[in-house]
Amino acid sequence: MEEKGRKFGKLQEIIARHGGQVSHLIAILQEVQQEYRYLPEEVLAYIATALNISPAVVYGVATFYAQFSLEPKGKYVIRVCDGTACHVRGAEPIHFALRKELGLSEGQRTTDDLQFTVETVSCLGACGLAPVVTINDQEVYGQMSPEGVLKVLRALKSGGGQEERREAHA
Repeated sequence: MEEKGRKFGKLQEIIARHGGQVSHLIAILQEVQQEYRYLPEEVLAYIATALNISPAVVYGVATFYAQFSLEPKGKYVIRVCDGTACHVRGAEPIHFALRKELGLSEGQRTTDDLQFTVETVSCLGACGLAPVVTINDQEVYGQMSPEGVLKVLRALKSGGGQEERREAHA
């Protein structure tokens, strides 16, 4: 019960920072997603009640935008582009290598310890660097290979910073 109170206490702070305004729904959802790494169903219901709007409106916004997730995501979200240029240049073996290294079963995207999520995306807008992989939408690794992505992943697992990951990729 205490954990639930903390969860909703944090939500109250987020909603209050946005003045409890419905017009700030997307910003509220962004902060909630950042805090919890996904949007739990009970949290969406709480937001609807707090903003005095229909739960369907909140759910509709949460499911419309690709940035939001209704499933828990890992601390590190690794996206592999599978657009045409990346696909042709070997995105599939990169995706397979990541999934195998992380022990992800068929249909599983997030590791059990919530450290890693592996996703494919249609385009990362860096076709000239194909195949491309990103980490948390902040680090971009181009001209990736299965071996290269495993070096970056191992540097990430060992707690190496972005510079160490860049060196592993080089």
